[in-house]
Amino acid sequence: MTTDSFPRQYARTRRFSLGEPRDLRISPDHSTVVFARSKSGSDPVTCLWACDSNTGRERLIVDPSELNANSERSDAERAVRERLRESADGITSYDTDHGCTTAVFTVSGRVFRVDLATGELTAVEVGAGAFDPRLSPDGQHLAVVTGTTFKVVSIAAPQTPLIELSSDTADTRWGVAEFIAAEEMGRVRGHWWSPDGTQLLVARVDNSPVSEWSLSDPAQPWAQHQSMKYPAAGTANATVAFHLVDLSSGALIPVEWDATAFEYVARATWDSFGPLLTVQSRDQRTLNVLRVDPIDGSTIAIWHDEDEHWVELVPGTPVGIGLNNVVTAADRDGARRLIIDGEPVTPADLQVRSVIHAHHDGVLFAANPIDNSTVQHLWVWHRDRGLSELVGGDVVAQAAGTTEFVITKNADLQQASQPWTLPNGQQLASFSEHPLCEPHVTIARGIAENGQALDVAILLPSTPITSPLPVLVDPYGGPHALRVVRSQRAHLNSQWFADQGFAVVICDGRGTPGRGSSWERAVHGDLASPVLDDQVAALDIAAKHCETHLGCTLDLSRVAIRGWSFGGYLSALAVMRRPDRFHVAVAGAPVTEWRWYDTHYTERYLGNPTVDDTAYRRSSLIEDLESLERPLLLIHGLADDNVVAAHTLQLSSALLSIGAPHSVLPLAGVSHMTPQEVVAEHLLNLQLDFIRQHLSSSRDH
Repeated sequence: MTTDSFPRQYARTRRFSLGEPRDLRISPDHSTVVFARSKSGSDPVTCLWACDSNTGRERLIVDPSELNANSERSDAERAVRERLRESADGITSYDTDHGCTTAVFTVSGRVFRVDLATGELTAVEVGAGAFDPRLSPDGQHLAVVTGTTFKVVSIAAPQTPLIELSSDTADTRWGVAEFIAAEEMGRVRGHWWSPDGTQLLVARVDNSPVSEWSLSDPAQPWAQHQSMKYPAAGTANATVAFHLVDLSSGALIPVEWDATAFEYVARATWDSFGPLLTVQSRDQRTLNVLRVDPIDGSTIAIWHDEDEHWVELVPGTPVGIGLNNVVTAADRDGARRLIIDGEPVTPADLQVRSVIHAHHDGVLFAANPIDNSTVQHLWVWHRDRGLSELVGGDVVAQAAGTTEFVITKNADLQQASQPWTLPNGQQLASFSEHPLCEPHVTIARGIAENGQALDVAILLPSTPITSPLPVLVDPYGGPHALRVVRSQRAHLNSQWFADQGFAVVICDGRGTPGRGSSWERAVHGDLASPVLDDQVAALDIAAKHCETHLGCTLDLSRVAIRGWSFGGYLSALAVMRRPDRFHVAVAGAPVTEWRWYDTHYTERYLGNPTVDDTAYRRSSLIEDLESLERPLLLIHGLADDNVVAAHTLQLSSALLSIGAPHSVLPLAGVSHMTPQEVVAEHLLNLQLDFIRQHLSSSRDH
């Protein structure tokens, strides 16, 4: 019998995500909560469930393992799974009618419909390769993408499409989101029903202007050549158009806006007043929310925002609350504030993170004190009663539902998992496994030499400490992600490394979210220097705190750093630019040359390289490469379509050209999210072995 280990458990449980309720939907009368969840903490097959909100009784509605659906996923579904970093199987997304009485979903490219009250299940035969099925509000019609065709069918007679929009070239698609919208803007959809079910808003994506990149797997030279359309910084984006489709007549009406000035469509919704589009300029300094006339497709801007650096896209916004009114969030007076009727309604010491639900008289949203991004609280704004905190304290809170029926889930540093809790105290069961390691996290605040206050998480071995500890810096460190949070589960990996004999140090420096406008914009024009400087400062803050408060000493002559994606970039950057402070690095899927990363993300911070590439040269790992004094392990999945493997291979080639020793670990068939269980398990051990091997002799360098 094989003894379980934390790396094996971490991989087998998909980072402890299996067995957790997800994708919660609440019926309009609040009587039923529909959600997805697998049957155990190691079962990757996600099932559909319902819970009676009054009694807490749960029902299994659909177990997809019983469907015997063996066809493969479509290319569109595989792409969206990668954009969402989805690693589970089964029912990973679903849609319901307005009354939450019927649901549809796909399993292996086939569409199924289920009665949520009885569990009666029927296949909706719309063709192979089905993706993103969406029910009309009354549940009578289905919009779905099948292969390269978008179609609308009657549930009663799905074999005869009422609407069928087929791609006229190999580079065009109807009803799907383009790569850049799904990867960077949070828009993974390409079609939306009107509330009365008589019309649809449908995207048409033309990828012909976008550069074609090869993703052929050198580990399988016999496999067919693979290519993808990748909009690298400074190159052309896809051309995106939107159309109104009338269900009864089939008429196709183009939506009109200045797509030359606003080429990004970041959001699309359809409320009771008509469709809404959120469009953004290429430089991202200007944003308009457009109200679309559902009759002729004309548009009028009902919200406008500008920023000298960039206008941030805030999750959950905008929400239409009138013909010419929206709920949104925008940077004002140094903070991201909730905007109602064009005016801020939250104070400048509160940073809005997302809007969960909004209507004319109330908004449910998540926010944190602007000087403390380690927590996330829940707030409600009422038009009559003003602002009130729903959940506060030393927690990271999440919510689903509405302002009248809020389901909450709070994480903290005391326990690994807390359940989703309904307003009456009923809870959704969690089947997730209990981790084999228990993080003990200290969060210290210190002041860097530049006067910035930094929050630093410190994790020490669970066993008694008898000598100075080598250090492992374990950051992400880049925009849109936080690592220093008051959630025990967020630190499981770091505690495992700590238990191998390290003091693990984590810091969210400038550029990370939650600390206000100036903090986030400190990386504008330079993704390297501010980020790296803050990691160096975190080392000194952690060493001082350990000595004065935790009774141990950090050995700053033995410092390793590891990270993935932006964290991989930061790790390689650390040993290349500050070998005096960092002695060993493991860089997973690093961006090594920002010209090869995508338009929307990269140009937000570094501008357009065809206009001025100064910021790109400043932030590159390859530009003006002179030496590498410290051991560096580069890890990259050869099937990565986000940070392509060329980043690692080109850096390796550049290092080789100057005679700099380094190591490269290519992962055949692995994408950016390394979902394969065996790969994920052994990667942790391989990183540990590399760090141990090279850190032990770092004093000699």
